[in-house]
Amino acid sequence: MAKRSREPNGAASIYKGADGRWHGRVTVGVRPDGTPDRRHVGRKTKAEVVKAVREIERKRDAGNLPKPGESWTLRSWLEHWVYEIAKKYAAENTYAGYEVDVRVHLVPGIGAHRLDRLEPEHLEAFYARMQQEGSKAGTAHHVHRTVRVALAEARRRGHVSRNVAEIARAPRIEEQEVEPYTIEEVQSLLLEASKLRNSARWVVALALGLRQGEALALQWDDMDLDAGYLRIRRNRLRPRYRHGCENDSCGRKPGYCPQRKQIRREHKSTKSRSGRRTVGLPDPLIKLLRKHKDEQDRERAVAGADWEDKGYVFTSPTGGPLSPNTDYHVWKRLLRDAGVRDGRLHDARHTAATVLLVLGVPDVIVDAIMGWEPGGAARMRARYMHVTGLMLRKVADQVGEKLWGPSGVE
Repeated sequence: MAKRSREPNGAASIYKGADGRWHGRVTVGVRPDGTPDRRHVGRKTKAEVVKAVREIERKRDAGNLPKPGESWTLRSWLEHWVYEIAKKYAAENTYAGYEVDVRVHLVPGIGAHRLDRLEPEHLEAFYARMQQEGSKAGTAHHVHRTVRVALAEARRRGHVSRNVAEIARAPRIEEQEVEPYTIEEVQSLLLEASKLRNSARWVVALALGLRQGEALALQWDDMDLDAGYLRIRRNRLRPRYRHGCENDSCGRKPGYCPQRKQIRREHKSTKSRSGRRTVGLPDPLIKLLRKHKDEQDRERAVAGADWEDKGYVFTSPTGGPLSPNTDYHVWKRLLRDAGVRDGRLHDARHTAATVLLVLGVPDVIVDAIMGWEPGGAARMRARYMHVTGLMLRKVADQVGEKLWGPSGVE
């Protein structure tokens, strides 16, 4: 029978068992039922056991030792984290991104790994595989951010001793240079937009640089057309639906169910102080918004009892808020009809920012109009101030004047 030396209470014990192997037992705490939590390791040699025991003691003292009985896989932890933890505390759009990353990418792609045995190389190989199978680098990068947040929570709770996503290299994203629309292109867009419902929607985008969510969440209470300003206080959320039919009998996705039910609020308050801002309105835009309001009043009269009087500036034909997806497709159609090159809806914001900078509007005013955070405003100005031909010509003329004088005399 194996002999053990008696150790003080709480100290580790190391002994050679009847099986010929060396064993170590370490007290690391107390189990939920009040009994001591003793961890066991077995190795072929005493030196190996001593090393393993010291590692357990190190993790115990650092507070990084997994709790008794836990055997998380990456899948079980991610599903617990996203549905039981993140859902309660993350913003709605942020949570929606987490949930898609976990359900669509992480769980089926790498979820079988044991949480405590996950290595940075596993994540890096997974990101590479995602891209080989057709995912964009930006998608893989977003997945990386999600798993990094999830593993940070696992480490905070003592389920892992390190966050391997902080060590793994995220996929590199090449920042795409976005060329703002020229004045001629903007004029073509505005001319074509004047033929559409909600034509002022596109003037707001191109002249003021409002984000899509900010523009679609505008309400008449946010505007003072007599004083000539509007306040940005909320963001439109992308709608989410559940089936309204019995037992999902329509056979369609929830968003296409004839009796679908909205399960997400229409908008939320703007999250940052810089995002909540007041923007002055040019006189032509004030006139256009007054005309838009008159047109909306006529639509209200036609709709009668079917009108949803929610106070939105840009609405459906019956007064409801515009869907971001519908708004996006109108923008794409507007580009085609105007004969203007294709671009993202966000490129309208790039255009507005660049125009402000080219006009020499002071930086502090540009930051306030665009809603840029003070800490990152300089970086954002650099991102948006694209080097256009107009700007290059202006600099060249200034250099020429300094060197040769205003008349360019040799």
